Amino acid sequence: MEIIPAIDLKDGRCVRMLQGDFGTVHEVAEDPAAVAAAYRAAGAALIHVVDLDGAKDGVRRNESVVAAIAAAAAPARIELGGGLRAMTDLARADALGVWRFVIGSAAVTDPAFVRAAAARYGERVAVGIDARDGRVRTEGWLRDAQTDALDLARAVEALGVRTIIFTDIAADGALAGPSLAPLRALRAACACRLVASGGVSAPEDLARLHEAGMDGVIVGKALYAGRLDLAESLRAAGAWAAAGEGGAG
Repeated sequence: MEIIPAIDLKDGRCVRMLQGDFGTVHEVAEDPAAVAAAYRAAGAALIHVVDLDGAKDGVRRNESVVAAIAAAAAPARIELGGGLRAMTDLARADALGVWRFVIGSAAVTDPAFVRAAAARYGERVAVGIDARDGRVRTEGWLRDAQTDALDLARAVEALGVRTIIFTDIAADGALAGPSLAPLRALRAACACRLVASGGVSAPEDLARLHEAGMDGVIVGKALYAGRLDLAESLRAAGAWAAAGEGGAG
């Protein structure tokens, strides 16, 4: 199981928020690029970056910061979500040094784009499914898409998507543990790589996600709060892999 540390960006700052509420946004680090460098030094191979401005209104205001993060993270790679809604957006992100593109809202509104992106970029494309009570939320988690999360997961997998990142919004930023029931349902429904996001608060949560068959887990607030040590978490994941107990993907 891959451990993927997260950096959330708003107005060029490294921030966190609770359960998708933009009113709770607060800065957690002064220099996002320095955070990426620290993650790379700890052993991270992949860093998850979210452009919250892009996710909310489709306008990406953090491109220079994303480029700085990609440079500071190397040779670790970065994946980017937030406001990627057309092939031109993916090309721009590629030019910034982004390795994987996380498509969110457009997975609901533009299946043809998802199919084309998956065909063009293969494993470099992921779909982020963010849900509350099993229903997909889009546009920075502000809009109810009137879509069932499991139905969307099956649909994007059929379009050629190889990685799904699932966030239970109720768990995000709460440090109360991940929501295992929807993750297990996704694991039963999909054969692609599944990455869990939201709720991780302790090493025991990583073990539970590993046992649930997750291929990866994104960790954010637990790192900033000192509840989780990235280097130790990566070593634990490496031990699981060495023991031949990897996830289903």
